[in-house]
Amino acid sequence: VQLQASGGGVVQAGGSLRLSCAASGRTASVYAMGWFRQAPGKEREFVASINRSGVRKNYADSVQGRFTMSRNNIQNTLDLQMNSLKPEDTAVYFCAASTAPYLSSNTNAYAYWGQGTQVTVSS
Repeated sequence: VQLQASGGGVVQAGGSLRLSCAASGRTASVYAMGWFRQAPGKEREFVASINRSGVRKNYADSVQGRFTMSRNNIQNTLDLQMNSLKPEDTAVYFCAASTAPYLSSNTNAYAYWGQGTQVTVSS
């Protein structure tokens, strides 16, 4: 499975961005997909995850109510709508895919990773 993330950029605090992730290859084997982020000098952290049908979603407390994740299994895309952005949301954002049949916030559960896209929120 190959993942290609896009949509990052620079935005002022309070603004919005929409990230997209295009999946290709053996996408039928993917159950869960997720977004993670990594700020300079920090470990990669969980942002959101979604199951195959798109019905079940989990969000990190820090983004709950501001970020919305969606998945299109026909187009093999994963989106992350980010609203009310804060400077602390600044990071490189990665999309990830897992063949394990459950949702997880652990990076070790995801076998496939995109290259990352930079999001910078200015104050």
